[in-house]
Amino acid sequence: MSNKNQSRKIILQIRLFFRQFPAIPYLFKWIFISTVIGTCIGITSAIFLRSLDWVTNFRETHLWLIALLPIGGFAIGWLYQHLGTGIEAGNNLLIDTIHQPQEIIPFRMAPFIYIGTLVTHLLGGSAGREGTALQMAAAIADQFTKPFRLNTNERKILIIAAIAAGFGSVFGTPLAGAVFGLEFFLIGRLRYDAILPAFLSAIIADLVTKLCQVQHTVYHIDLVPDISALTLLYAILTGIAAGVCAAIFSRTIHFVSSQFKKYINYAPLRPFIGGIIVVLGIWIIGTTKYIGLGIPTIAQAFNEPLPAYDFALKMAFTILTLAAGFKGGEVTPLFFIGATLGNTLSYFIPLPMGLLTGMGFVAVFAGATNTPLACMLMGIELFGHQCGIYVAIACVVAYLLSGNTTIYQKQMIGEPKHSRFAHLKGKRMNELK
Repeated sequence: MSNKNQSRKIILQIRLFFRQFPAIPYLFKWIFISTVIGTCIGITSAIFLRSLDWVTNFRETHLWLIALLPIGGFAIGWLYQHLGTGIEAGNNLLIDTIHQPQEIIPFRMAPFIYIGTLVTHLLGGSAGREGTALQMAAAIADQFTKPFRLNTNERKILIIAAIAAGFGSVFGTPLAGAVFGLEFFLIGRLRYDAILPAFLSAIIADLVTKLCQVQHTVYHIDLVPDISALTLLYAILTGIAAGVCAAIFSRTIHFVSSQFKKYINYAPLRPFIGGIIVVLGIWIIGTTKYIGLGIPTIAQAFNEPLPAYDFALKMAFTILTLAAGFKGGEVTPLFFIGATLGNTLSYFIPLPMGLLTGMGFVAVFAGATNTPLACMLMGIELFGHQCGIYVAIACVVAYLLSGNTTIYQKQMIGEPKHSRFAHLKGKRMNELK
Protein backbone atom coordinates (compact mmCIF):
# COMPACT_ATOMS: atom_id res chain seq x y z
CA MET A 1 0.00 0.00 0.00
CA SER A 2 2.81 2.35 0.86
CA ASN A 3 4.35 1.88 -2.61
CA LYS A 4 1.00 2.61 -4.27
CA ASN A 5 0.50 5.70 -2.17
CA GLN A 6 4.00 6.85 -2.99
CA SER A 7 3.39 6.33 -6.73
CA ARG A 8 0.13 8.27 -6.56
CA LYS A 9 1.89 11.06 -4.71
CA ILE A 10 4.58 11.26 -7.39
CA ILE A 11 1.95 11.31 -10.15
CA LEU A 12 0.05 14.07 -8.37
CA GLN A 13 3.26 16.07 -7.99
CA ILE A 14 4.02 15.65 -11.70
CA ARG A 15 0.52 16.78 -12.64
CA LEU A 16 0.78 19.75 -10.30
CA PHE A 17 4.15 20.66 -11.82
CA PHE A 18 2.76 20.64 -15.36
CA ARG A 19 -0.25 22.68 -14.26
CA GLN A 20 2.08 25.29 -12.81
CA PHE A 21 4.27 25.26 -15.94
CA PRO A 22 1.89 24.44 -18.82
CA ALA A 23 4.40 25.63 -21.45
CA ILE A 24 6.73 22.70 -20.78
CA PRO A 25 4.69 20.02 -22.65
CA TYR A 26 4.20 22.55 -25.48
CA LEU A 27 7.95 23.20 -25.50
CA PHE A 28 8.96 19.54 -25.76
CA LYS A 29 6.25 18.81 -28.32
CA TRP A 30 7.37 21.54 -30.68
CA ILE A 31 11.07 20.87 -30.14
CA PHE A 32 10.41 17.37 -31.43
CA ILE A 33 8.19 18.45 -34.33
CA SER A 34 10.55 21.29 -35.31
CA THR A 35 13.51 18.93 -35.25
CA VAL A 36 11.76 16.48 -37.56
CA ILE A 37 10.50 19.01 -40.12
CA GLY A 38 13.61 21.19 -39.84
CA THR A 39 15.82 18.21 -40.65
CA CYS A 40 13.67 17.10 -43.59
CA ILE A 41 13.43 20.62 -45.00
CA GLY A 42 17.14 21.33 -44.48
CA ILE A 43 18.09 18.24 -46.48
CA THR A 44 15.57 19.12 -49.17
CA SER A 45 16.91 22.68 -49.43
CA ALA A 46 20.47 21.37 -49.71
CA ILE A 47 19.49 19.05 -52.56
CA PHE A 48 17.59 21.85 -54.27
CA LEU A 49 20.44 24.40 -53.97
CA ARG A 50 23.00 21.93 -55.28
CA SER A 51 20.71 21.03 -58.18
CA LEU A 52 20.16 24.70 -58.95
CA ASP A 53 23.90 25.38 -59.01
CA TRP A 54 24.42 22.45 -61.36
CA VAL A 55 21.73 23.43 -63.88
CA THR A 56 22.89 27.08 -63.80
CA ASN A 57 26.50 26.12 -64.53
CA PHE A 58 25.43 23.63 -67.19
CA ARG A 59 23.29 26.27 -68.94
CA GLU A 60 26.12 28.81 -68.96
CA THR A 61 28.43 26.28 -70.64
CA HIS A 62 25.73 25.09 -73.08
CA LEU A 63 23.96 28.29 -74.13
CA TRP A 64 22.16 26.55 -76.98
CA LEU A 65 19.77 25.21 -74.30
CA ILE A 66 18.14 28.64 -74.08
CA ALA A 67 16.53 28.04 -77.46
CA LEU A 68 14.54 25.21 -75.83
CA LEU A 69 12.90 27.52 -73.27
CA PRO A 70 9.52 27.63 -75.10
CA ILE A 71 9.42 23.82 -75.26
CA GLY A 72 10.31 23.57 -71.58
CA GLY A 73 7.59 26.08 -70.79
CA PHE A 74 5.03 24.06 -72.69
CA ALA A 75 6.07 20.92 -70.77
CA ILE A 76 5.72 22.72 -67.42
CA GLY A 77 2.31 24.07 -68.39
CA TRP A 78 1.14 20.64 -69.55
CA LEU A 79 2.38 18.97 -66.36
CA TYR A 80 0.52 21.38 -64.11
CA GLN A 81 -2.65 21.37 -66.22
CA HIS A 82 -2.99 17.59 -66.33
CA LEU A 83 -1.33 16.42 -63.11
CA GLY A 84 -1.12 19.50 -60.93
CA THR A 85 -4.76 19.94 -59.97
CA GLY A 86 -4.97 21.57 -56.56
CA ILE A 87 -1.41 22.90 -56.44
CA GLU A 88 -1.44 25.53 -59.20
CA ALA A 89 -1.87 28.39 -56.72
CA GLY A 90 1.63 27.83 -55.32
CA ASN A 91 2.51 30.21 -52.48
CA ASN A 92 -1.05 31.51 -52.38
CA LEU A 93 -2.20 27.98 -51.55
CA LEU A 94 0.11 28.03 -48.52
CA ILE A 95 -1.41 31.32 -47.35
CA ASP A 96 -4.93 29.94 -47.83
CA THR A 97 -3.98 26.84 -45.82
CA ILE A 98 -2.82 29.00 -42.91
CA HIS A 99 -5.98 31.12 -42.94
CA GLN A 100 -8.51 28.39 -43.76
CA PRO A 101 -7.02 24.88 -43.48
CA GLN A 102 -8.78 22.29 -45.58
CA GLU A 103 -7.26 19.23 -47.24
CA ILE A 104 -3.65 18.25 -46.66
CA ILE A 105 -1.36 19.95 -49.18
CA PRO A 106 -0.66 17.31 -51.87
CA PHE A 107 2.87 15.97 -51.55
CA ARG A 108 3.27 16.16 -55.33
CA MET A 109 3.60 19.94 -54.94
CA ALA A 110 7.21 19.35 -53.82
CA PRO A 111 8.50 17.36 -56.82
CA PHE A 112 6.42 19.38 -59.30
CA ILE A 113 7.77 22.76 -58.19
CA TYR A 114 11.29 21.29 -57.93
CA ILE A 115 11.21 19.98 -61.50
CA GLY A 116 9.50 23.09 -62.86
CA THR A 117 12.07 25.38 -61.27
CA LEU A 118 15.05 23.38 -62.48
CA VAL A 119 13.67 23.32 -66.03
CA THR A 120 13.07 27.09 -65.89
CA HIS A 121 16.65 27.78 -64.80
CA LEU A 122 18.24 25.17 -67.07
CA LEU A 123 16.64 26.70 -70.16
CA GLY A 124 17.17 30.36 -69.32
CA GLY A 125 14.12 31.73 -67.52
CA SER A 126 14.50 34.58 -65.06
CA ALA A 127 13.21 33.26 -61.73
CA GLY A 128 14.22 32.74 -58.14
CA ARG A 129 14.19 29.97 -55.56
CA GLU A 130 12.12 31.21 -52.61
CA GLY A 131 8.79 30.04 -54.06
CA THR A 132 10.22 26.59 -54.64
CA ALA A 133 11.69 26.38 -51.15
CA LEU A 134 8.45 27.44 -49.48
CA GLN A 135 6.26 25.08 -51.48
CA MET A 136 8.54 22.08 -51.01
CA ALA A 137 8.82 22.81 -47.28
CA ALA A 138 5.07 23.18 -46.72
CA ALA A 139 4.19 20.13 -48.82
CA ILE A 140 6.65 17.98 -46.87
CA ALA A 141 5.69 19.30 -43.43
CA ASP A 142 1.94 19.00 -43.95
CA GLN A 143 2.32 15.25 -44.44
CA PHE A 144 3.11 15.04 -40.70
CA THR A 145 -0.25 16.58 -39.69
CA LYS A 146 -2.02 13.24 -39.31
CA PRO A 147 0.89 11.19 -37.85
CA PHE A 148 1.44 13.89 -35.22
CA ARG A 149 -2.34 14.20 -34.65
CA LEU A 150 -2.31 17.97 -34.95
CA ASN A 151 -5.51 19.94 -34.59
CA THR A 152 -6.46 22.80 -36.92
CA ASN A 153 -4.59 25.49 -35.02
CA GLU A 154 -1.50 23.31 -34.62
CA ARG A 155 -1.57 22.57 -38.33
CA LYS A 156 -1.47 26.32 -39.06
CA ILE A 157 1.58 26.60 -36.81
CA LEU A 158 3.18 23.65 -38.61
CA ILE A 159 2.82 25.36 -42.01
CA ILE A 160 4.22 28.64 -40.63
CA ALA A 161 7.20 26.76 -39.18
CA ALA A 162 7.77 24.95 -42.47
CA ILE A 163 7.76 28.21 -44.43
CA ALA A 164 10.22 29.68 -41.93
CA ALA A 165 12.47 26.64 -42.34
CA GLY A 166 12.31 26.71 -46.14
CA PHE A 167 13.09 30.42 -46.36
CA GLY A 168 15.79 30.40 -43.70
CA SER A 169 17.64 27.40 -45.10
CA VAL A 170 17.56 28.39 -48.76
CA PHE A 171 19.01 31.86 -48.07
CA GLY A 172 21.12 31.05 -45.02
CA THR A 173 19.21 33.57 -42.89
CA PRO A 174 17.37 31.64 -40.14
CA LEU A 175 16.27 34.68 -38.12
CA ALA A 176 14.84 36.41 -41.18
CA GLY A 177 13.28 33.10 -42.23
CA ALA A 178 11.53 32.71 -38.88
CA VAL A 179 10.07 36.22 -38.96
CA PHE A 180 9.14 35.85 -42.64
CA GLY A 181 7.11 32.76 -41.78
CA LEU A 182 5.32 34.70 -39.05
CA GLU A 183 4.81 37.83 -41.12
CA PHE A 184 4.11 37.11 -44.76
CA PHE A 185 0.55 35.73 -44.66
CA LEU A 186 -0.99 38.44 -42.44
CA ILE A 187 0.08 42.02 -43.12
CA GLY A 188 0.73 44.08 -40.01
CA ARG A 189 0.46 41.28 -37.44
CA LEU A 190 2.53 38.38 -36.12
CA ARG A 191 1.29 35.05 -34.74
CA TYR A 192 3.09 34.83 -31.42
CA ASP A 193 1.86 31.29 -30.73
CA ALA A 194 4.05 30.18 -33.64
CA ILE A 195 7.25 31.96 -32.58
CA LEU A 196 8.96 28.95 -30.99
CA PRO A 197 8.24 26.49 -33.85
CA ALA A 198 9.16 29.08 -36.48
CA PHE A 199 12.53 29.93 -34.94
CA LEU A 200 13.42 26.34 -34.03
CA SER A 201 12.51 25.00 -37.47
CA ALA A 202 14.36 27.76 -39.32
CA ILE A 203 17.50 27.40 -37.22
CA ILE A 204 17.55 23.60 -37.44
CA ALA A 205 16.88 23.62 -41.21
CA ASP A 206 19.69 26.14 -41.73
CA LEU A 207 22.10 24.04 -39.64
CA VAL A 208 21.22 20.88 -41.57
CA THR A 209 21.66 22.65 -44.92
CA LYS A 210 25.10 23.88 -43.83
CA LEU A 211 26.02 20.40 -42.58
CA CYS A 212 25.34 19.24 -46.14
CA GLN A 213 28.23 21.51 -47.20
CA VAL A 214 26.04 24.00 -49.04
CA GLN A 215 27.71 27.40 -49.38
CA HIS A 216 25.66 30.60 -49.40
CA THR A 217 26.81 33.75 -51.16
CA VAL A 218 28.60 36.19 -48.85
CA TYR A 219 27.91 39.90 -49.35
CA HIS A 220 30.03 42.61 -47.78
CA ILE A 221 29.46 46.33 -47.24
CA ASP A 222 32.86 48.01 -46.93
CA LEU A 223 31.82 51.34 -45.43
CA VAL A 224 28.89 52.39 -43.26
CA PRO A 225 28.92 56.10 -42.32
CA ASP A 226 27.87 57.45 -38.94
CA ILE A 227 24.21 58.30 -38.58
CA SER A 228 23.29 61.96 -39.14
CA ALA A 229 20.23 63.92 -40.19
CA LEU A 230 21.50 63.99 -43.77
CA THR A 231 22.30 60.29 -44.03
CA LEU A 232 18.86 59.48 -42.57
CA LEU A 233 17.31 61.62 -45.29
CA TYR A 234 19.27 59.67 -47.90
CA ALA A 235 18.03 56.40 -46.37
CA ILE A 236 14.44 57.65 -46.62
CA LEU A 237 14.95 58.61 -50.27
CA THR A 238 16.34 55.13 -50.95
CA GLY A 239 13.29 53.58 -49.29
CA ILE A 240 10.98 55.73 -51.41
CA ALA A 241 12.67 54.58 -54.62
CA ALA A 242 12.55 50.95 -53.45
CA GLY A 243 8.87 51.19 -52.51
CA VAL A 244 7.91 52.65 -55.88
CA CYS A 245 9.96 49.97 -57.65
CA ALA A 246 8.31 47.21 -55.58
CA ALA A 247 4.82 48.55 -56.34
CA ILE A 248 5.57 48.71 -60.07
CA PHE A 249 6.89 45.15 -60.02
CA SER A 250 3.88 43.76 -58.11
CA ARG A 251 1.27 45.55 -60.20
CA THR A 252 2.95 44.74 -63.50
CA ILE A 253 3.47 41.03 -62.85
CA HIS A 254 -0.21 40.58 -61.94
CA PHE A 255 -1.32 42.63 -64.95
CA VAL A 256 0.88 40.69 -67.40
CA SER A 257 -0.27 37.39 -65.88
CA SER A 258 -3.91 38.41 -66.35
CA GLN A 259 -3.23 39.32 -69.99
CA PHE A 260 -1.65 35.92 -70.67
CA LYS A 261 -4.73 34.24 -69.18
CA LYS A 262 -7.12 36.55 -71.01
CA TYR A 263 -5.72 36.06 -74.49
CA ILE A 264 -4.32 32.50 -74.27
CA ASN A 265 -6.93 30.02 -73.06
CA TYR A 266 -4.78 26.90 -73.32
CA ALA A 267 -2.51 27.03 -70.26
CA PRO A 268 0.58 25.25 -71.71
CA LEU A 269 0.72 27.80 -74.52
CA ARG A 270 1.27 30.67 -72.08
CA PRO A 271 4.81 29.69 -71.03
CA PHE A 272 5.46 28.59 -74.61
CA ILE A 273 4.69 32.10 -75.94
CA GLY A 274 6.39 33.70 -72.94
CA GLY A 275 9.45 31.56 -73.55
CA ILE A 276 9.66 32.74 -77.17
CA ILE A 277 9.57 36.38 -76.02
CA VAL A 278 12.28 35.77 -73.40
CA VAL A 279 14.53 33.96 -75.91
CA LEU A 280 14.11 36.80 -78.42
CA GLY A 281 14.95 39.30 -75.70
CA ILE A 282 18.13 37.42 -74.77
CA TRP A 283 19.13 37.25 -78.45
CA ILE A 284 18.50 40.98 -78.98
CA ILE A 285 20.51 42.20 -75.98
CA GLY A 286 23.19 39.54 -76.49
CA THR A 287 23.78 38.56 -72.86
CA THR A 288 22.54 36.06 -70.26
CA LYS A 289 23.06 38.56 -67.46
CA TYR A 290 19.35 39.02 -66.82
CA ILE A 291 18.24 35.39 -66.67
CA GLY A 292 18.50 32.82 -63.90
CA LEU A 293 19.20 33.99 -60.36
CA GLY A 294 21.68 36.68 -61.36
CA ILE A 295 23.82 36.24 -58.24
CA PRO A 296 27.12 37.26 -59.92
CA THR A 297 25.58 40.62 -60.85
CA ILE A 298 24.18 41.07 -57.34
CA ALA A 299 27.65 40.50 -55.86
CA GLN A 300 29.18 42.83 -58.45
CA ALA A 301 26.72 45.60 -57.54
CA PHE A 302 28.30 45.93 -54.09
CA ASN A 303 31.71 46.80 -55.51
CA GLU A 304 31.49 48.57 -58.86
CA PRO A 305 29.15 50.80 -60.87
CA LEU A 306 26.73 48.99 -63.14
CA PRO A 307 24.57 50.23 -66.03
CA ALA A 308 21.66 52.26 -64.70
CA TYR A 309 19.13 50.14 -66.61
CA ASP A 310 20.09 46.77 -65.08
CA PHE A 311 17.23 46.74 -62.59
CA ALA A 312 14.65 47.56 -65.29
CA LEU A 313 15.81 44.79 -67.62
CA LYS A 314 15.86 42.21 -64.83
CA MET A 315 12.36 43.30 -63.88
CA ALA A 316 11.15 42.86 -67.45
CA PHE A 317 12.66 39.38 -67.88
CA THR A 318 11.37 38.21 -64.49
CA ILE A 319 7.86 39.49 -65.07
CA LEU A 320 7.69 37.81 -68.49
CA THR A 321 9.03 34.53 -67.13
CA LEU A 322 6.81 34.19 -64.08
CA ALA A 323 3.67 35.80 -65.48
CA ALA A 324 3.76 33.37 -68.40
CA GLY A 325 3.68 30.40 -66.03
CA PHE A 326 7.29 29.31 -65.51
CA LYS A 327 8.17 28.15 -62.00
CA GLY A 328 10.54 29.48 -59.36
CA GLY A 329 10.17 32.49 -57.13
CA GLU A 330 10.27 36.25 -57.22
CA VAL A 331 12.56 36.93 -54.27
CA THR A 332 16.06 36.42 -55.70
CA PRO A 333 15.14 38.46 -58.81
CA LEU A 334 13.84 41.11 -56.39
CA PHE A 335 17.24 41.02 -54.69
CA PHE A 336 18.83 41.62 -58.10
CA ILE A 337 16.39 44.43 -58.90
CA GLY A 338 16.87 46.04 -55.50
CA ALA A 339 20.65 45.71 -55.47
CA THR A 340 21.07 47.16 -58.96
CA LEU A 341 18.54 49.90 -58.16
CA GLY A 342 20.64 50.81 -55.12
CA ASN A 343 23.73 50.75 -57.32
CA THR A 344 22.02 53.15 -59.71
CA LEU A 345 21.04 55.45 -56.84
CA SER A 346 24.73 55.79 -55.99
CA TYR A 347 24.99 58.05 -59.06
CA PHE A 348 22.67 60.52 -57.28
CA ILE A 349 22.76 59.83 -53.53
CA PRO A 350 26.09 60.46 -51.76
CA LEU A 351 26.17 57.29 -49.66
CA PRO A 352 28.66 54.42 -50.14
CA MET A 353 27.75 52.25 -53.12
CA GLY A 354 27.81 49.04 -51.09
CA LEU A 355 25.44 50.46 -48.49
CA LEU A 356 22.96 51.69 -51.11
CA THR A 357 23.14 48.32 -52.84
CA GLY A 358 22.45 46.48 -49.59
CA MET A 359 19.57 48.81 -48.70
CA GLY A 360 18.00 48.34 -52.12
CA PHE A 361 18.60 44.57 -51.92
CA VAL A 362 16.25 44.14 -48.93
CA ALA A 363 14.01 47.22 -49.28
CA VAL A 364 12.50 46.27 -52.67
CA PHE A 365 11.84 42.82 -51.25
CA ALA A 366 10.18 44.39 -48.18
CA GLY A 367 7.90 46.51 -50.36
CA ALA A 368 6.94 43.67 -52.69
CA THR A 369 6.17 41.13 -49.95
CA ASN A 370 4.97 43.41 -47.11
CA THR A 371 7.49 41.82 -44.73
CA PRO A 372 9.59 44.72 -43.38
CA LEU A 373 10.69 43.03 -40.14
CA ALA A 374 11.99 39.93 -41.92
CA CYS A 375 13.84 42.12 -44.39
CA MET A 376 15.49 44.15 -41.63
CA LEU A 377 16.78 40.96 -40.04
CA MET A 378 17.90 39.64 -43.42
CA GLY A 379 19.91 42.81 -44.02
CA ILE A 380 21.60 42.45 -40.63
CA GLU A 381 22.28 38.73 -41.13
CA LEU A 382 23.68 39.21 -44.62
CA PHE A 383 25.55 42.51 -44.29
CA GLY A 384 26.29 42.92 -40.57
CA HIS A 385 24.69 44.90 -37.75
CA GLN A 386 26.54 48.11 -38.63
CA CYS A 387 24.08 48.83 -41.45
CA GLY A 388 21.03 47.97 -39.33
CA ILE A 389 19.60 51.49 -38.95
CA TYR A 390 19.94 52.29 -42.65
CA VAL A 391 18.40 48.96 -43.67
CA ALA A 392 15.54 49.36 -41.19
CA ILE A 393 14.62 52.84 -42.44
CA ALA A 394 14.76 51.79 -46.10
CA CYS A 395 12.62 48.68 -45.45
CA VAL A 396 9.95 50.52 -43.45
CA VAL A 397 9.67 53.35 -45.96
CA ALA A 398 9.53 50.90 -48.89
CA TYR A 399 6.85 48.91 -47.07
CA LEU A 400 4.73 52.03 -46.59
CA LEU A 401 5.33 53.44 -50.08
CA SER A 402 4.44 50.21 -51.88
CA GLY A 403 0.83 50.74 -50.83
CA ASN A 404 -1.73 47.97 -51.17
CA THR A 405 0.35 45.89 -53.57
CA THR A 406 2.04 42.54 -53.11
CA ILE A 407 3.40 39.58 -55.04
CA TYR A 408 1.26 37.34 -52.78
CA GLN A 409 -2.34 38.03 -53.74
CA LYS A 410 -3.85 35.99 -50.91
CA GLN A 411 -2.18 38.00 -48.15
CA MET A 412 -4.70 39.31 -45.61
CA ILE A 413 -4.55 42.78 -44.09
CA GLY A 414 -4.25 42.29 -40.35
CA GLU A 415 -3.41 45.91 -39.59
CA PRO A 416 -3.51 48.52 -42.39
CA LYS A 417 -0.33 50.45 -43.16
CA HIS A 418 -1.97 53.65 -41.95
CA SER A 419 -5.37 54.94 -40.80
CA ARG A 420 -6.48 55.91 -44.28
CA PHE A 421 -6.82 52.20 -45.09
CA ALA A 422 -8.57 51.22 -41.83
CA HIS A 423 -11.64 50.03 -43.77
CA LEU A 424 -9.53 47.39 -45.51
CA LYS A 425 -8.75 45.44 -42.36
CA GLY A 426 -9.49 41.73 -42.79
CA LYS A 427 -9.55 41.85 -46.59
CA ARG A 428 -7.36 39.81 -48.92
CA MET A 429 -5.09 41.72 -51.28
CA ASN A 430 -6.76 40.20 -54.34
CA GLU A 431 -10.09 41.67 -53.17
CA LEU A 432 -8.84 45.25 -53.42
CA LYS A 433 -9.61 47.29 -56.49
